[in-house]
Amino acid sequence: MTTTETSDIFGTKKSVLITNVVADDRPVDIFIDAAETITDIGRDIRRRHRGEAEFVIDGNGALALAGLANTHTHAAMTLLRGYADDMILQDWLARKIWPLEAHLTGEDVYWGTKLACLEMIRTGTTAFNDMYFQMESAAKAVDETGIRAMLSYGFIDLGDAEKREHECKATEALATHIKKMDNPRIRAAAGPHAPYTVSPEGLKWCAEFAKEQQIGIHIHLSETEKEVNDCVSQHGKRPAALLDECGILTPRTIAAHGCWLDDAECALLGKRGVHVAHNPTSNMKLATHRAMPYPQLASAGANVCLGTDGCASNNSLDLFGEVKCAALLQKFFWNDPTVLPAPAALEMATTNGAKALGFGTGTLAAGAPADIILVSTRTPCNTPLHNAASNLVYSCSGAAVETTICNGRVLMLDREIPGEPDILKNATRSAAGLVKRAQTR
Repeated sequence: MTTTETSDIFGTKKSVLITNVVADDRPVDIFIDAAETITDIGRDIRRRHRGEAEFVIDGNGALALAGLANTHTHAAMTLLRGYADDMILQDWLARKIWPLEAHLTGEDVYWGTKLACLEMIRTGTTAFNDMYFQMESAAKAVDETGIRAMLSYGFIDLGDAEKREHECKATEALATHIKKMDNPRIRAAAGPHAPYTVSPEGLKWCAEFAKEQQIGIHIHLSETEKEVNDCVSQHGKRPAALLDECGILTPRTIAAHGCWLDDAECALLGKRGVHVAHNPTSNMKLATHRAMPYPQLASAGANVCLGTDGCASNNSLDLFGEVKCAALLQKFFWNDPTVLPAPAALEMATTNGAKALGFGTGTLAAGAPADIILVSTRTPCNTPLHNAASNLVYSCSGAAVETTICNGRVLMLDREIPGEPDILKNATRSAAGLVKRAQTR
């Protein structure tokens, strides 16, 4: 299967030739040079590259596509998977999630993020957008696992000036830390949590800081009807209008959820070039009572992408499952089976997500970043294969992903990921310690 020992292929910056795969419904080979990009892609290119390749991967008829992009999650919440389910949103947050998060340590976030990266690599995600706490530890985990990420500190000031100063310093510290890392796979963003947890002063500061640093903005927007009504009562305007007034709505902004956007807000987001992250599984599980208005957002020109949210509310980071949920929820809610067809749903997880994060094009083409996944066709979910996009959206799960390559580095080959047992052991230990500390305080 490879020209040298399989163990030598992991984590290297060496040239790789992938043969016998299918991309865009045509058989192709793919050559990746040591510069971490796709150098060549096409039929039978193996003849001119076989002598150059240090490794050869026989795809055995697999479907090749760009790595998936998860545009909204809280990675270290893998440690909270299954800790609190089937509860009302505000009770879930106030009684379970926030009290547990108060005991998080940097080591917890490190192992929780490593576990998240492991799960994403295993299910075909090569880039993600994360908002959480102790983010320097998250950056270390991302650096070691080889995946891409845009990282933001969850800025929450609750209208308190002293707390706002602390949040500003934490945001600045993370941006400085990531800049010093000088890792092209890791980018910083400002992370104002939401209009209901961040004051207008805090929102304006985040907007100015992001503009000054030329970094992204990651925020929750209109997830519930209550937060919309509260915003109107407190500020006399809906959340999107408030964010626009504070300078938050930009082409560098990813706004998560958007379940309760109205038509005017959809038009505003499209006009401002905002990326909107749909999180269907989390929204259904927490009963937000309305689906993100995909038809209106798409018509307005907003870039609609896909997120899993955190494992406390999903409880999975498998973006293939999220693609299917998105397509089904949109059809069901709008009572129209033509809404969000399979090719468009797949684009949300590839090209749209890559555009939102600024990591390449989310396509397989010469000159594009070598972020590639191979999905097995020798599996029941892909048999028969009348329509590849249909199978990928409606039939597959991340379990069908065989190989994951990010930035030219092979992170998983034939379902093998180096170091997996160690990550599982330490993440389990961290989760148990976190719960114990919370229960004894």
